[in-house]
Amino acid sequence: MELFTIDQQTCNQDGLCALACPLGIIDWKAGNLPVPGTDAEKMCIRCGHCVAICPTGAFHHRDMDPAACVPVRPEWQLSAEQCEHFLRSRRSIRTYKQQPVPRETLTRLIEIARYAPSGINSQGVRWLVIDNGDTLHHLAGMVIEWMRWLQREMPEMATALHVERAIQRWQAGQDGILRGAPVLIIAHAETANRMAPTTCTIALSYLELAATGLGLGTCWAGYVNAAVNSYPPLRQALNLAETQQCFGAMMVGFPRFRYHRLPTRNAPEITWLE
Repeated sequence: MELFTIDQQTCNQDGLCALACPLGIIDWKAGNLPVPGTDAEKMCIRCGHCVAICPTGAFHHRDMDPAACVPVRPEWQLSAEQCEHFLRSRRSIRTYKQQPVPRETLTRLIEIARYAPSGINSQGVRWLVIDNGDTLHHLAGMVIEWMRWLQREMPEMATALHVERAIQRWQAGQDGILRGAPVLIIAHAETANRMAPTTCTIALSYLELAATGLGLGTCWAGYVNAAVNSYPPLRQALNLAETQQCFGAMMVGFPRFRYHRLPTRNAPEITWLE
């Protein structure tokens, strides 16, 4: 079967698919139907730009039927003011309700996050979800063990990471590692994948923004991410394959409190290069 086919009855021959193709593998001339270019089969990254941009639905990719692609809803597009409000109202949540998050909700959250951009549409992110309270407490304790190891072996780094304060809080019965979150989501990928750090970071960013629409709050679990990649016992507890690396971790749960104001930030430093 061809990489793509064109409905001759509905194609308006505007060439938008060829113009939008990031790899330039669609050949088109005015007055003609688009056709696969040289090495199109080999070079295509299945990003779906060609299907998404076609206004008539005439472009049929072998791996992406336009009927399966939900139409864009212009009336749902955020205005500039709404977009700014949405982004500024996002808060890092560090206090959670003692309420489990349904796995159906977590699945939907990850399904939304999977649409995040990835280098050449590699989609290399893998997700590890921990939603058992006892397991989470155990993992947080292992992060504390890593912090104590840092104090002994790498005191300067321990000071820079303020681990002494985290250890003191843990000893006092306060969880400063996972903040009592009912869920921890880890984004991991192949260590050899050079795009993995950026891909996982963007995917987690999508996840934290999407969480708002599901009534959830999130916070980046930086201590967990640092510990997983430098403390073998924690890595083993997470059962990560040798070829996989953690590139980010996120606490997830229902926020205990509401926020009522949009805090200010420093003015951006902008350099215009002529």
